[in-house]
Amino acid sequence: MGLGCMGMSWIYAESRRDDEHSIAVIRQARDAGVQLIDTAGLYGDGHNEELVGRALRGQRDDVVIATKGGLVVDDLAARRVHRDGRPETLRRQVDESLRRLDVEQIDLFYLHRVDPAVPIGESWEALSAVVDAGKVRWLGLSEVTIAQAKSAHAIHPVTAIQSELSLWTRDPLGRGAEQGTGRERAEPTSRGGSAETSNGASNNTSNGDLLAWTRDHGVSFVPFAPLGRGYLTGTLTPDGFEDGDFRATNPRFTPEAFARNRDITDEISRVASAHDATSAQVCLAWLLGLSENIIPIPGTRSSTHLRQNLRATQLALTDDEMRTLDGLPAPSGARY
Repeated sequence: MGLGCMGMSWIYAESRRDDEHSIAVIRQARDAGVQLIDTAGLYGDGHNEELVGRALRGQRDDVVIATKGGLVVDDLAARRVHRDGRPETLRRQVDESLRRLDVEQIDLFYLHRVDPAVPIGESWEALSAVVDAGKVRWLGLSEVTIAQAKSAHAIHPVTAIQSELSLWTRDPLGRGAEQGTGRERAEPTSRGGSAETSNGASNNTSNGDLLAWTRDHGVSFVPFAPLGRGYLTGTLTPDGFEDGDFRATNPRFTPEAFARNRDITDEISRVASAHDATSAQVCLAWLLGLSENIIPIPGTRSSTHLRQNLRATQLALTDDEMRTLDGLPAPSGARY
């Protein structure tokens, strides 16, 4: 299990941001054995990397720091960003990340999004050169198609692919909004992918089984938003978001979608009750049960939730429970 740090700086309930408490949570995660700490230059326009750097200063051993580049902030308050995969931009962003993280080498650097105006090969060759220069150890991709992953992997090994995957977002399994993953996905399979979409293909709905591709090629799969941005925990209410919270205008969090999606959280809660577990633990255990190469990165600013999430690694769901969760209905509302 990893720790996603984005919400400590950006997107969610920013009025309650508390840097010192977040630093303490990151350190608690490390002390509890969490080895993957996930951040990005985008999150808070560098703030989150600085936060992670402060938290891990002098405690660098045995922790993989993952960050990302290829997105540029135009307006932080309005959260306007654009993709920029040009080699010169990526080289600059790597240097900026090194400075903010206060490290001599970044363990894992993702191309945050593919820039449709720049061939992925150009971006990937530039990052490969950064690895050769010793500034980065491993490279990853975020929200890509199988075709894009193949193209990059042929140039330089892809160590990890990060994409949204949860009980209500299953695009990387090749089913899109359709539910019912099928337990056959626990076994490695080989499936082809479709061509890239015109926007750089951050949506894998018809792209085939990206998770299976990562298994077949020795690539780690890192699900972000594994708890459905908090919805799948069953603890949120549609009127509980402050102005500026990303979820306040997200299609899956409108009052109407909130009510329709209760069928999903009710079933998760029933499974959780059978184990005296939390709904979050069930969501994470389901992910861990899909494949051995999965490393979820639930984000939290709470020490209590951190401890609860980590206990999901000890939760063994039955085959019947896995099938029940596989068969949950499709969510109401697009994910963006």
